[in-house]
Amino acid sequence: MELSGGSRDARPAVTPVAAVLPAGGSGERLGGATPKQFCAVQGRPLVSYAVRAMERISWISDIIVVVSPENIETMKSIIEKYGHKRVMIVKGGITRHRSIFNGLKVFAENEFSNHLLQKPEVVIIHDAVRPFVEEDILSKVVMAAKEHGAAGAIRPLVSTVIASAADGCLDHSLERARYRASEMPQAFLFDTIYEAYQQCTDYDLDYGTECLHLALKYCNTSAKLVEGTADLWKVTYKRDLYAAESIIKDNLSQQVCVITNVKEAVAQVGFLLHESLKSQIKVEAVSISLSKNDSHLQNIFSGQCYNFICVNDRKYAIQETQQLVDMLEKSSIPLLYPVVLILVHLDISENISFSIGMEELTRIKKFAREVKKKNILVYGLLIQYKPQPDVLAESSLLRFLVQCTSCRLTILQLQRVFLFAV
Repeated sequence: MELSGGSRDARPAVTPVAAVLPAGGSGERLGGATPKQFCAVQGRPLVSYAVRAMERISWISDIIVVVSPENIETMKSIIEKYGHKRVMIVKGGITRHRSIFNGLKVFAENEFSNHLLQKPEVVIIHDAVRPFVEEDILSKVVMAAKEHGAAGAIRPLVSTVIASAADGCLDHSLERARYRASEMPQAFLFDTIYEAYQQCTDYDLDYGTECLHLALKYCNTSAKLVEGTADLWKVTYKRDLYAAESIIKDNLSQQVCVITNVKEAVAQVGFLLHESLKSQIKVEAVSISLSKNDSHLQNIFSGQCYNFICVNDRKYAIQETQQLVDMLEKSSIPLLYPVVLILVHLDISENISFSIGMEELTRIKKFAREVKKKNILVYGLLIQYKPQPDVLAESSLLRFLVQCTSCRLTILQLQRVFLFAV
């Protein structure tokens, strides 16, 4: 079974863990003919973001996506197009609870699959239309569920909840400070939630919406409530799609990976660049030989970084660049958004002047045009640089590189090779 990368710092001390993603809603409140889980955000279906959020976490062994019968083929095409792994599609029921129950059955009954999947100790339930779930909150609810039997994310109420009388006038209001909004993800000991679904009534299955309530009602399991983050909201209305798109665009410019070779002068530039950028955005710095399969770099590719700066001391290291492009392709990162790859070639020779021939320039431009077809935008910086204790010179180089890194949204509109001397 292939495992995706993911941070191991938050790995819960429990195996296995599975996830069930109900994705069978009709999206009536959103409006339009397409159910919201299949609406495109930045060109990618919403459900794919939720699957990806689970898939990139290595300790989640199986991901069950529950869809309505008429959307099974659509979901299959999404899995194939975006290269999702460890995913099983299950036919949903007519209500949310019936769909979740069907998703749980693949671990306990033969009705929905030819072979039973390994029964998890803990199962995560998460809406397919909540794309912005991070490993930290998933780990917290899983570990809480292992201890308490059930756990769920909560958020403070934004508005006061009121009840109306039969005549349409105010009857009473709830004290907002005492109540919380139930969010996703939720997690349960598998035996607990499966027993709750087996025991619940048809009324529960048809009209209920809260999984934590089922665990309390039928298994006497009081869920541990875990404070969630503001980005756990659910896409419900059309305006939420625009908000999701804005968040995703913003996230694209929040992380950069600086890759250098192992030579001291080059690695020093990478280190200084990391130190200069880390207060502004999330920075990963890796000093490796691209000819080797570096596990740290593979983990970064398995994440959601779309900006890379590759620093070396060879002007025209097309072969090394091709190796990096191949690694990016295999990671499937460019299937989601354009990847920006800035190649910084340091000329550390004593020669004051340098130039590039038209033949070499044509070759570089042709390479950039070819990889653009793969959704990878390559930009080249040829810089004459002599390591020296001159702080001003070091600062000038760093300011220049930081400016190049910070203008991602601008260079997305360009396709050319930049030549600079610093």
